[in-house]
Amino acid sequence: MLWGLGVGYVISGMYFGWNLGLAEGGTLGMAIATGLIILLYITFTFSYTELACSIPKAGGVFDYAHRALGKKWGFIAGMAQVIEFVFAPPAIAAAIGAYFHIFLPAVPVVVIAIFAYFVFTTLNIVGVKAAASFELIITVFAVLELLIFAGITLPHFEWTNLEQNALPHGITGIWASIPFAIWFFLGLEGIANVAEETINPQKTILKGFGSALLTLIILCVLVFVSGIGVAGWEAIVYASPGAPPSDSPLPLAMAKVTGNSGWIYHLLITIGLLGLIASFHGIILAAGRASFEFGRMGYFIKAMGRIHPKFKTPATALLVNMGIGILALLTGETGSIITIACFGAVTLYILSMITLLRLRKQEPNLERPFKVPFYPYFPVIALIIGIVCMIAMITLYPLLSLFYFGILAIAYAWFYFFVKNNADEQHPIASGPVNLPGEPIDHQG
Repeated sequence: MLWGLGVGYVISGMYFGWNLGLAEGGTLGMAIATGLIILLYITFTFSYTELACSIPKAGGVFDYAHRALGKKWGFIAGMAQVIEFVFAPPAIAAAIGAYFHIFLPAVPVVVIAIFAYFVFTTLNIVGVKAAASFELIITVFAVLELLIFAGITLPHFEWTNLEQNALPHGITGIWASIPFAIWFFLGLEGIANVAEETINPQKTILKGFGSALLTLIILCVLVFVSGIGVAGWEAIVYASPGAPPSDSPLPLAMAKVTGNSGWIYHLLITIGLLGLIASFHGIILAAGRASFEFGRMGYFIKAMGRIHPKFKTPATALLVNMGIGILALLTGETGSIITIACFGAVTLYILSMITLLRLRKQEPNLERPFKVPFYPYFPVIALIIGIVCMIAMITLYPLLSLFYFGILAIAYAWFYFFVKNNADEQHPIASGPVNLPGEPIDHQG
C-alpha cells in the first residue's frame, strides 16, 4: 500500500513537466541534472526514512524540524511543505487538461483543468476519497502504461536522436533543468505523512520508501530514453515548430510511432490519465491536511483549521487551496508553477537533513528503528546537493525565487506577530496521533 501511495503521488511527473527541462538543457543537460537529482533522492530518502521511523507523525518535516530546531524553523519547514503541496496540483491539472484536450479539442485546456479541480476538491470535501487499495490499482495501471509506452517506442529508438542539439544552452542549461529533474520525483516524501496510519511504521516505512524510489528511478530512465529516442527532444517539447512547450510529451512521442488515431495511442493516453488523476487527487488530499494542520494549531487563519459540520472534512482549507491553485493555473505558466513547487520541496530537503544531523547530536538516545546507512555521508550529500539546487534555482529564476521567498516572508510575519507568542511551547501533536474528526486511523490499510 505504501509503495502504491509513494509511486501514485509522484507518477504524474513521468507523464509531463520533465520535458520542459529539455527546452532548458537539451538531452545532455537534462540527463546530467536528472543524475544529480537521483543521487539527491537516494541519499535524502534513506535519511528521511530515519526521521519518519523515529518520529512517525503525520506532520512529516513539520514535526521533525519543530522537535530539533524549534518552533520558528518548524513553521518554515511546514510552510515549505504546504507550498510544495499547494503548487503541485495546478501543474498536474494543466496536464490533465492537455491530455483530455486530445479527446475534446473543442474544450479549452484551462476549462478542463478547472473542472478537474472542482471535481476532486468536491470529492475531498464530501469525504469521498480513494481508498488505498483503489490508489494502488490505478497506480499499477499507470506503471503498466509507462512500461507499455517504453515497449512500443524503444524498438524505434535511435542513438542519434539523443545527440541532436544535446546541450543547446551550454552549462547554464544544466542548472536550469534542475527543477524539472526534481519534478520526476517530487512528492515521494509524502509517504512519511501517513506514518500514523501505517502498521508497524518503523519497518514498513522503509519498505515503502525504498520500493517506491527504486520503481521511480527505473521508470524515469525508461521514459527519458524511450521518449527522446524516437525523434529527439524537440519532438516531445513542441507539438509543432514555434508552438509553446507541451504538457503532454508522451502522446507526442507515441504519435511518431503509432500516429494519433490508432486504438493503441488512445488506449495508452486513457490509461495514462489514471496516473495524473492518482497524483492530483492524492496531493490535493495531502495539501488539505497540511493546510488544515496549520490552521488547527493557529499557525494560519483559524478558519483553515475548521471542519465541515456535516462531512467532517477540512472544507475551508481545501477551498482555499483550490482558489490558490486555480489562480496559479490561470497564469498558464506550468514551468513556473513547477519551479515554485520545487522551491518548497528543496527547502524541505535542506531543513530535514539539518534536522537529522541535529537530532543525532541533540537526542543520541532517541529510539531509531532504522538508521541511515553511511552516516553522516548520506545526509551531508543530500544537504549539499539540496543547497546547490537552491542556489541554482535562485540565480536562474530570480523573480520566481522572490515570489517564493515573499510567500515565506509574509507567512512568517503572520506567524511571528500573531502566532508565536500565543502558541503553546509544547507542540500539541508531539504527544500522540491526531486525525481529522470522522477519519479514524485505518489499521487495515
